Amino acid sequence: MSADRSALRRAIERGERDGGEIEFKERLTREVHLAEGRMESLVAQLRHRVLSGDGEATYVLGVTDDGGLAGISPAAFSETMDVLSLLADEADAHIADVETWSAGPAGNGSSEGLVGLATLRDGGMFETDDDHLVIGTAGHVDHGKSTLVGTLVTGRADDGQGGTRGFLDVQPHEVERGLSADLSYAVYGFDDDGDEPIRMDNPHRKSDRARIVEEADRLVSFVDTVGHEPWLRTTIRGLVGQKLDYGLLVVAADDGPTKTTREHLGILLATELPTIVAITKADAVSDERLAEVERETESMLRDAGQTPLLVDRHGIDAAVTEVGDGVVPLLRTSAVTKEGIGTLDRLFEALPKRATPERAEFRMYVDRSYKVTGVGAVASGTVNSGTVEAGDDLLLGPMADGSFREVEVRSIEMHYHRVDKATAGRIVGIALKGVDEEEIERGMALVPRGSDPDPVREFEAEVMVLNHPTRIQEGYEPVVHVETVSEAVVFAPEGGRLLPGDTGRTTVRFKFRPYLIEEGQRFVFREGSSKGVGTVQSIEGGGGDEEDVDDREE
Repeated sequence: MSADRSALRRAIERGERDGGEIEFKERLTREVHLAEGRMESLVAQLRHRVLSGDGEATYVLGVTDDGGLAGISPAAFSETMDVLSLLADEADAHIADVETWSAGPAGNGSSEGLVGLATLRDGGMFETDDDHLVIGTAGHVDHGKSTLVGTLVTGRADDGQGGTRGFLDVQPHEVERGLSADLSYAVYGFDDDGDEPIRMDNPHRKSDRARIVEEADRLVSFVDTVGHEPWLRTTIRGLVGQKLDYGLLVVAADDGPTKTTREHLGILLATELPTIVAITKADAVSDERLAEVERETESMLRDAGQTPLLVDRHGIDAAVTEVGDGVVPLLRTSAVTKEGIGTLDRLFEALPKRATPERAEFRMYVDRSYKVTGVGAVASGTVNSGTVEAGDDLLLGPMADGSFREVEVRSIEMHYHRVDKATAGRIVGIALKGVDEEEIERGMALVPRGSDPDPVREFEAEVMVLNHPTRIQEGYEPVVHVETVSEAVVFAPEGGRLLPGDTGRTTVRFKFRPYLIEEGQRFVFREGSSKGVGTVQSIEGGGGDEEDVDDREE
């Protein structure tokens, strides 16, 4: 809930007037305001307000006709927003932003009344393109991931102190909208004319992200992960739990490949993600040192069974054609001098969107959840397959006992822009009716109602041990990362053991609760210094298991 009331005060002081863009409403209800005759009048009124404000109107909600703070309950505010959204759709407009404040006790006797400002803009909800690239960044801390992405999305040279990195740092108002401080998102795009990329003026403004989404014919989103070794789990979640098209691994010229660099490369390759390597901070070292780090990086790639392709030597067309299937394009960059930025632009403009799953049924794994006043619980994640639209009936789960909750899609938002539907590959927030935010957990899935999902407690997998100090035996308990699930499991290897470098079959059982897992999914497992990758081969349903749930460690 917003603390600064100045915007509210200014709107009330300006007041309603004929030919103005401000409208006061105490509350809106489906029964009264969507009735035949009344709805048409309100749609015409809304359209008039939007046109009077040169494409933008402000609705002050929870106030009387003379601007007094009446306050309405959270439930009434939620219904008001639903009705306002329907009116906006009919008026070929959309709700771009909502801010709320406490107005004291609500009129119906509840403990808190709300008053809010809704900003409406001309134009219906945005139709997203089918060519949206999602790039996962990885690399050691201080190697310049966020700085490089900040320069890409803004076009601005860094000040040498990581100034553009701040564009990826999460701000308080973004936390309020549900963005987490462990994974950051950024976006820029291209139009069909092939001119300069469409970049952000100020990524801290959510309206600027919405502008990119609206203007670009091709979007490029970045999932910017953390590079500290203690947070490798978070990096794994960012790379495994998102539906990524490509990986961007950075190596700083003043440091070279590190143990963390090699681990991140291993995760990218283990999840079969086509990867590009950018040597950053090219301006900070001599030509001799830059060439030395380039050779070290090429050696690291060859050690991992990959063939490096120097983009400066072989060209962008070769990089686009060859990336993946054992080939890793490699280029030099500098966020300070902007060396290599244009090359990355052209790469991202030309790279093909990776094929989506054949499954037509909608599925999204929840990466995080948050609550927006007046909207309710929001589940955020990347659409895994299929399409979801506002008003769809879905199932959310599994819960700890293996059951699924019936929910309804209130609205869908992508990079702060409301959209009418979302397809595979989109990073979205889905507002849900029928569930409290506290009940939503990372690793749950959203699927269509009537699809009869079967939660999995145990599955068979083919695994490869990348690193382990000794042998892996029955009872080994790593954490498995599959989709957005990060959960402790118990291994029971076929033959009783697995050695470092081995590939073999094992039964994998979730220790505490079931999840929605399916054959063919790739996963990473980790415990201490040991790491490995695997593929789900066959599944065993099983729902909840109460005695195990009760023993769950915090």
